[in-house]
Amino acid sequence: MLNNIIKFSFATVGCITGITLTRTFFIYQLTDISPEIKILVYIAAALALGFIFYTTSNKLIEIVMESLDRLEMVIQKLTLYELVVGSIGLIIGLIIANLITIPIKNIDLIGTPVSIVLNILFGCLGVAVAAGKKNENLFESFMGRAADGAGAGKRKADPKILDTSVIIDGRIIDICRSGFIEGELIVPSFVLDELRHIADSQDQLKRNRGRRGLDVLNMIQKDLQFPMRIETAEVGSDAEVDNALLKMAQKLGGKVLTVDFNLNKVANFQGVEVLNINELANAMKPIALPGEEMVVQVIKDGKENGQGVAYLDDGTMIVIDGGRKHIGEKLNVTVTSILQTAAGRMIFAKPKYLAEREV
Repeated sequence: MLNNIIKFSFATVGCITGITLTRTFFIYQLTDISPEIKILVYIAAALALGFIFYTTSNKLIEIVMESLDRLEMVIQKLTLYELVVGSIGLIIGLIIANLITIPIKNIDLIGTPVSIVLNILFGCLGVAVAAGKKNENLFESFMGRAADGAGAGKRKADPKILDTSVIIDGRIIDICRSGFIEGELIVPSFVLDELRHIADSQDQLKRNRGRRGLDVLNMIQKDLQFPMRIETAEVGSDAEVDNALLKMAQKLGGKVLTVDFNLNKVANFQGVEVLNINELANAMKPIALPGEEMVVQVIKDGKENGQGVAYLDDGTMIVIDGGRKHIGEKLNVTVTSILQTAAGRMIFAKPKYLAEREV
């Protein structure tokens, strides 16, 4: 029933369109034609366009509904800030188009179609330009220009893009708290998805690391109230996260924060600036000192005979000499040495009872 109502509605619109077009044609052409012939032409045009609209109504409805669904999906993915910026671009484009079409729309026949085309063109152009500037804060841009005009311009700090490894590492919290990092922290959406997948892993170690990463983000945003936002970006199924991360850094003009040694090398090769926390830690005293004691859980055996391996919450590997027989147990160990490189930190230890015997 509803389908028939929609079809007849389209047929009615077609009839009205046929009459309107015929009337416009008679105004500018064939003005001396007899009224009887005019009526026949009106009826023929109305029936023809009504029939065309009726037969094509289903296809038109399908196209319109698909377009609306796509538009709804696009709008749902946009943030409120992106919607506001896009709306401003659309309004500016329409204002410019209407100013241009003031002398054009009064031209016979072509004036109205040209005006419609220009409105669509400039409206889309305004939205496209605004979308290209969506990563810039309008208020900060105006304030920055005003400061430059007053001679007190100050260079805005580059955004820092976080990768998965630096979030799980957790030391970014202390660095943010100390005030050594300036600018906005950006978490790519695909990094957030990767953290969520790690947190849902069946492996307990991976699951703990993923949950630790999510806790780190919540602490930075809520407890430290550090400026941080999520940047939406799509990564194809065959694309690598590291490549997407570097492309985002190039696009935003930011720096990558990481503890991944390989990513550091690739970024340097592509000309992307990297802040490696391990390099920072390498220039400072290590957190654990030789002779310190800690309680860890031995997870697996090491490469050498008799060695056991444990991990700290941030993923730091602890190699325990003589710890193989304690796999699955919590063990009190004494740190013997620390190996700190740009690739990461490794702690060597012995069970406390063995260290005491040696003494």
